[in-house]
Amino acid sequence: MVDDNRVRVVIAEDSVLLREGLTRLLTDRGHDVVAGVGDGDALVKTVGELAAAGTLPDVVVADVRMPPTHTDEGVRAAVQLRRDHPGIGVLVLSQYVEERYATELLAGSSRGVGYLLKDRVAEVREFVDAVVRVAGGGTALDPEVVAQLLGRSRKQDVLVRLTPREREVLGLMAEGRTNSAIAKQLVVSEGAVEKHVSNIFQKLGLSPSDGDHRRVLAVLTYLNS
Repeated sequence: MVDDNRVRVVIAEDSVLLREGLTRLLTDRGHDVVAGVGDGDALVKTVGELAAAGTLPDVVVADVRMPPTHTDEGVRAAVQLRRDHPGIGVLVLSQYVEERYATELLAGSSRGVGYLLKDRVAEVREFVDAVVRVAGGGTALDPEVVAQLLGRSRKQDVLVRLTPREREVLGLMAEGRTNSAIAKQLVVSEGAVEKHVSNIFQKLGLSPSDGDHRRVLAVLTYLNS
């Protein structure tokens, strides 16, 4: 970043009008939109070229559905960018909540990731704040996305069941840390962390049948508390 507030952004949106609109929103507030593309392949290529030139953007804002099939090109590109360039923030925009894509995006780490509904762009300040937060390694999840992933019937006071240490472990999980990294941070064994994580899953009502999504759901519970 150039300073504490200014971020460098790449926008991926096949609608030229929306792409130009997003560009205007961000540039009017002092941010740099360094590139705008219309499909997932172009997004991956452009970010790769910027990285090779030593000018990796702080954050990518991408539509979930882009050409040629208008299904999941945007989110697949976002997942690949998070894998190829771990330091980049990714904020995806969707017309409506698509649970599978949100879960896939969050599966690796919740750091520097966002998933907003396009209606949220109308709340200009909220949208720009989300871009800046994700660029800085934070998380920006649309309340509707959180509600659907967690299930609307899930009680919001569920975290009171956790011990202070378990809440601490869950907080570090929300920062995208692995069990090994959490163990080093807390100066405990990795086995102890695994036990805490298992207890967290149990107390949050996340069964083994939820598979790898349990970690994502646990983090979402924490972020929504």
